[in-house]
Amino acid sequence: MQAFTTLTGTVAPLDRADVDTDQIIPKQYLKTIQRTGLKEGLFADWRQRPDGTLDPDFFSNQSQYQESSILLTRDNFGCGSSREHAPWALLDYGIRSILAPSFADIFYNNCFQNGILPVVLTAQAIQTLFDRVLSKHTYQVTVDLAEQVIALPEGERYTFTVDPFRKDCMIKGLDGIGLTLQYEPAISAYEARRSREAPWLF
Repeated sequence: MQAFTTLTGTVAPLDRADVDTDQIIPKQYLKTIQRTGLKEGLFADWRQRPDGTLDPDFFSNQSQYQESSILLTRDNFGCGSSREHAPWALLDYGIRSILAPSFADIFYNNCFQNGILPVVLTAQAIQTLFDRVLSKHTYQVTVDLAEQVIALPEGERYTFTVDPFRKDCMIKGLDGIGLTLQYEPAISAYEARRSREAPWLF
C-alpha cells in the first residue's frame, strides 16, 4: 500500500449526499479482482447520459478535474453494499483523500486498507470548500496527515481526528498484509519449529 503523509492536490466536487457504492462502481464492473482499470466504471451511471454520451456537467468529464487527487462530497458517502471495488476505483482514478461530513462505516474502513484517507469535517467547513471549489477553475488544498490538518490557500486550517493506529499504518504504508509481514521472521521460525515437532501437519 502506498504511504500517505502530506498531499497537496486539486479538489473535485461531488455535491451529492448518500452516494452508495453501486454508484461509485456499478455492479457490472465487479467481474475483475484486479485493482487497475476500474476508473472506467467510476460513477459510470452519472458520467453518462441515458443515450450514452458523456455528461459535461459531471466533474470527471471536465478537464480541470482530470488530475484531481482529493474528492469533496456530502454526508454518508460510501453507503450501501460492502464492495472493496469502490475504493479501488477511486484510487485508480487518482483519489487519495476524500473530504465529507460523514462516511458509511464499512467504506470508511476499506479506504484505510487501500491507501485512501477519508477525512470527516464539519458541514460548515465542507460548505466553505464547495463554495471555493465551485468559484474557481481549479482549487487545491493540502491534506497533512501527520498534523491532522486541511490547509486552504486562503489561510484557514481545519483539524480532523483519526485513529492513532490507522494513522500510523497510513504513514508507514501498511495494510493488513503489510502488518503481518512485519513478523515474517517470527512466523517462519514458528513454522520451522512446528514442522520438526509435528511433521504430519505439513
